[in-house]
Amino acid sequence: MKKYIGIDVGGTTIKHGLLTDEGEILSKNKLKTPLEKNQFLNTIVDIVTQYRSQDEIEACGISMPGVIEGDGFLTTAGALKNLYGINLIKALQKDVALPITVINDANAAALAEHWIGAAKAYQTYFGLVLGTGVGGGIIINGDIYNGAHSRAGEFGWLIAEPNEENLEFGTLNFQGATVIGLLRVYNEALSHQNDEIKSPVVVDNPRLIFRQAAGGDAIATRVLDHYFYILAKEIFNLIVAFDPEAVIIGGGISNNEDFYKGLQAKIKQLHQQHDSVRPIQLPPVLLAQLRNDAGLIGAVYHAKTHH
Repeated sequence: MKKYIGIDVGGTTIKHGLLTDEGEILSKNKLKTPLEKNQFLNTIVDIVTQYRSQDEIEACGISMPGVIEGDGFLTTAGALKNLYGINLIKALQKDVALPITVINDANAAALAEHWIGAAKAYQTYFGLVLGTGVGGGIIINGDIYNGAHSRAGEFGWLIAEPNEENLEFGTLNFQGATVIGLLRVYNEALSHQNDEIKSPVVVDNPRLIFRQAAGGDAIATRVLDHYFYILAKEIFNLIVAFDPEAVIIGGGISNNEDFYKGLQAKIKQLHQQHDSVRPIQLPPVLLAQLRNDAGLIGAVYHAKTHH
């Protein structure tokens, strides 16, 4: 049994673990993400050194946000601004005598689901991760499709509602398909209703919106209907473009039965609205299974298959 180190870097937390070559997590832990570049690099080296002192390690896989080139160059790194423009593999290699791979976190999640999760029966599909932004991963013939400039799968920048004043305002990221977007749209709707109230209550948990809608609240129902429409429209466009075997949806907001039912219903509604698109076969839309471990597992799968 071969063993691998998985490291999943987030803007606030680094999750790390020891995994087998079958994707089983033997141990895992987490720590706060250092924002300063040298502290960050030293932390990664310390993590790898710790595991290597206890086991024979085959390779280390790292997943993290941002646009990541195949050689480990970080064009961007999400909220970790001090890491922009460094080659992470080269920066670590001098202190870590171990094969290292680096992959975008949404791509890692998509690979993880292909390996041992909801998409293990499929070779061609795309995944969406709904969080503070909309991340994505495209799997073609069992491997990540990165595109010509390592930017494939940045679904959050799809134009959802054209806005002539500011293109960004029309993107999927801004128009409510993200957790932050949903909360923003709902709170704006509340403030318009309560314009005579100086300090309206601010909702900071999307589950409260689903709960309000289930109870018949008109504002919550209207906002969720728009949310599902925006998201379903872009998923439908991607289905038309890629003709995938399946679509996998992840992210904290997806862990909700009402979310799944609402999204499925809206996709089917769009499919039935226009005669011209009815011949298009809708693939199954499935919820991701690996949740918070997807980054670790996907990073290791990438290391296993690409180091």
